[in-house]
Amino acid sequence: MSLKVNGQVRKCQADGDTPLLWILREELGLTGTKFGCGAGQCGACTVHLDGQALRSCVMPVESLNGRSITTIEGLSPDRSHVLQQAWIEHQVPQCGYCQSGMLMAAAALLKATSRPTDKQIDAAITNLCRCGTYPRVRAAIHTAAARLTPLATKKGVKT
Repeated sequence: MSLKVNGQVRKCQADGDTPLLWILREELGLTGTKFGCGAGQCGACTVHLDGQALRSCVMPVESLNGRSITTIEGLSPDRSHVLQQAWIEHQVPQCGYCQSGMLMAAAALLKATSRPTDKQIDAAITNLCRCGTYPRVRAAIHTAAARLTPLATKKGVKT
């Protein structure tokens, strides 16, 4: 089967019920997406499927043929994405294990909602962080949103 991962069509050979997470990590070598709980609860494995946040540890690969998948490696190869810059500025990561999933969830949120409220952030970012950096995550999302909104307005996108 073929998957479009980070803009490139990639072939994979696996049983259809193999979770996407294992294809990404083991077959394609994209190890930025992490295994956390294996039950879709913690969010460490969050990627985008056709632009929507998805927990890859519970998504069978057979349902993804030809669909577009973006991993943390596809968000930005050099940490230049506005969210990654805000994460660094607000010193969000401590251990860092959950951060790729959090960033992917935040990117999907900002794509859907240009200026999210704290309540919207809390509803969208359900990823678990053992270090408890949630206030810094929220601040970083607000910073990124503020930086993105003027860009959207200049391009004629309603915010």
